[in-house]
Amino acid sequence: MDYTFRFDSIAQFHEFCNLPKPEHPLVSLVDYSKVKYPTDEKELRWIQNFYSIGLKRDVTAKFNYGQQQFDFDSGVLTFVSPLQFLKVEINPDAKVEPSGWLLLIHPDFLWNTALIKKMRLYDYFHYEVTEALFLSEKEEAIIVDIFQNIEKEYQSNIDKFSRELIITQLERLFIYSERFYERQFLTRNKSSHELLERFEKILNNFFEEGVVSEKGIPTVIDLAVQLNISPNYLGSLLRIHTQQSTQQHIQNKLISIAKEKLSTTNLTVSEIAFMLGFEHSQSFSKMFKSKTNQSPLAFRAAFN
Repeated sequence: MDYTFRFDSIAQFHEFCNLPKPEHPLVSLVDYSKVKYPTDEKELRWIQNFYSIGLKRDVTAKFNYGQQQFDFDSGVLTFVSPLQFLKVEINPDAKVEPSGWLLLIHPDFLWNTALIKKMRLYDYFHYEVTEALFLSEKEEAIIVDIFQNIEKEYQSNIDKFSRELIITQLERLFIYSERFYERQFLTRNKSSHELLERFEKILNNFFEEGVVSEKGIPTVIDLAVQLNISPNYLGSLLRIHTQQSTQQHIQNKLISIAKEKLSTTNLTVSEIAFMLGFEHSQSFSKMFKSKTNQSPLAFRAAFN
């Protein structure tokens, strides 16, 4: 199927999924077991102009965010930002009924609140679907309780306090999500450490294979692509386990190699800078001094 649907409003999404009209135009909690896609197509594509936080179980359809794919065999929490591309491959022979919740929030609901600024800081809205949050039963109960509190608030008589109370519940949801993601990074030690080892190997290969002098210094995106994860997820993983960002790791590798070349070879500073992917030796010298409090020549002189 080549057609991509676009949902600018929550009401459009409700209509498409054969759901009743939303009780609030900008916030809606959907019972996922009642979602019925009105098509016999095995594949659907869409772009939605609102946030979506999904807690889904036993979903046999395959969901793609970008180029990533994930099977919802168990309860997981996923986050989708406005204008993110989604693709769903539907299994017509599914024998298990899906369940769960889908919380939809239009950006207009957050307008002129402190939360709209914080939303940009929540990395998990920029993770791929393969980096979903796996919840324990206790964690899932906390999330469902927040979902239902939001639903109760917009179902009651709307007054001047309603929006503020829903915003408060959303802030709770996002803080708990950060806590649970950090727990996931720490408790899944084996997979996290395997990923960190691959990261170090890929970073080393950029320099050992002479790629840097030809293609330039690797970017955060370059490394994330080779690891088949999103840049934000990689950054979160490194910060949790190493207390350093991806960019800091790249710079540390550059400094380490530069120190080796300065102390063991007669290469000029310009030659070393070129080997490390810098177009101008001044840029290399500036970075080196910012990291070591010495110029490259001063560092070399200390060894001679």
